[in-house]
Amino acid sequence: MVKVAVIGCTHAGTQATVSMLRDHPDWSVDVFERNDTISFISAAIAPWVGGEVSDTTEMFCFSPEQLKKLGARMHMLTEVVDVNINESSLTAKDMRTGKTTRYNFDKLVVASGSKPAIPAIQGIDAGRKNGKILTCKNYHDAELIVQKAENIKSVIVVGAGYIGSELAEQFSSKGVQTTLIDALPHILGNEYDADVISKAEDEFKSHGVTLALNQKVVAFHQNTGRNGVDESQITAVTELGSYNADLVIMGVGLIPNTSFISSQLHTLGYGAIIVDDFMRASNVNGEILTNVFAAGDCATVHFNPTDSDEYRPLVSSALRQGILAGKNIAGPVEAYMGTQGTTAVKLYDMCLASSGLTLERAKRRHINAASTTITTDYRSSFMPANTPVTATLIWRKSGVKQILGAQFAAKHDISMAADLISAAIQANFTVRQLAGLDQFYQPNFSKPINFISEVASKALTQGK
Repeated sequence: MVKVAVIGCTHAGTQATVSMLRDHPDWSVDVFERNDTISFISAAIAPWVGGEVSDTTEMFCFSPEQLKKLGARMHMLTEVVDVNINESSLTAKDMRTGKTTRYNFDKLVVASGSKPAIPAIQGIDAGRKNGKILTCKNYHDAELIVQKAENIKSVIVVGAGYIGSELAEQFSSKGVQTTLIDALPHILGNEYDADVISKAEDEFKSHGVTLALNQKVVAFHQNTGRNGVDESQITAVTELGSYNADLVIMGVGLIPNTSFISSQLHTLGYGAIIVDDFMRASNVNGEILTNVFAAGDCATVHFNPTDSDEYRPLVSSALRQGILAGKNIAGPVEAYMGTQGTTAVKLYDMCLASSGLTLERAKRRHINAASTTITTDYRSSFMPANTPVTATLIWRKSGVKQILGAQFAAKHDISMAADLISAAIQANFTVRQLAGLDQFYQPNFSKPINFISEVASKALTQGK
């Protein structure tokens, strides 16, 4: 009987376990998870804070009991503290008793996920200790934020990525005075260029959110109130000013949770495990290990727009990688197709969607790229209601104008446009091919030449 150990049971670990037990129900599978829940949908945190989630049990894709029924042995509240790849063994600690146990395995799936990045900022440790500074990653983080949200009048969110921006939206919608701080010049600066994201920034400002952009937090100070520390506020000091609030939430990014094994594997910065097309890890010399797999936020993805291995933690990638790890664990049968990093978000009434590279990120990689931006109605002008769509297309200036990315913003659900662009990038589409792509027309949904075709057609004329 093949013995498999799965370290971590968020999305990748869950999918790997389900996949391998469906294909190999006679295998012995031990799953180790340091939390008391599995497969938590972290994208539900912001809606929960905003009071939009009525049943928190629906925030989990699977339960431990479901995996037990498939045949997995679930070791909940158990942390893997050491792995010896050469001896095919691991040591796990029961977090309730402190007892450690050694387990042997034939094959290993590392799906240990990620953890919040905690910058070395003066005063951050004291703020976390007294509950004035919170992180936002797992179910229990979310539970604490929801509890605190009921009793605060002001909040500072540090980090204007997806989770930070969504939390800022929800807090401001609840009437909480909200400040959103980020080191980049724009919110969601790694996913959107200025022409598109400025629409969302206008929404934040109209809802009273203070956008403290292009500045880093350098210190936190505790301000004792009249009634003592429990009534105090906390001050975030940046390079450009200072901001006071009842609570700070850190959302500056994620780092791989791989310290227990990274010294034995080939990794990128911060310890992201480099995997091949079949989710197999490599040793420190870059030699493929046929019995060690990695998937999800602890591993790299192959980013198709740059044809390189990168660290881009996304649920969509974790799900696919987990499935592939389970399918390929008995032998390579299905290769990973890579990712375009396709995402979407709703902020107030604004829908934002993106896929691939922004122009700014392309330039940072020294790619000779250009962008084309249009703003046009999303459907025929004779329809009784309409709304404008801003679309930006990123393309390689040299050669055949290969598509590198696109971004969209509208007060209408245009999120599926990003999926179309994702498919186009994966298929190595050129701007000309996108402009000529057959797409339907129906006046309820689009114009005769829709906004995707229109921005591609405009890009064709650039540089002539």
